[in-house]
Amino acid sequence: MASGSKKVIYAALIGNTLISITKFSAAIATRSSAMLSEGIHSLVDTGNQLLLLYGMKKANQKPDVEFPFGYGK
Repeated sequence: MASGSKKVIYAALIGNTLISITKFSAAIATRSSAMLSEGIHSLVDTGNQLLLLYGMKKANQKPDVEFPFGYGK
């Protein structure tokens, strides 16, 4: 994958983290269960970005005995 893709994922990771913090803060301040739900949703989005970064790292591994054609697919 191009390094541009990583930049976009890192930007989304930072953005989702900040949004999640904001929504949790609003949920605490307003005692809103809907805002708490939105905070959890943003937290899950942040986890998704981490999984994407892990997958990109794993896909770039060199071939070995177990996977002679590499990990890309």
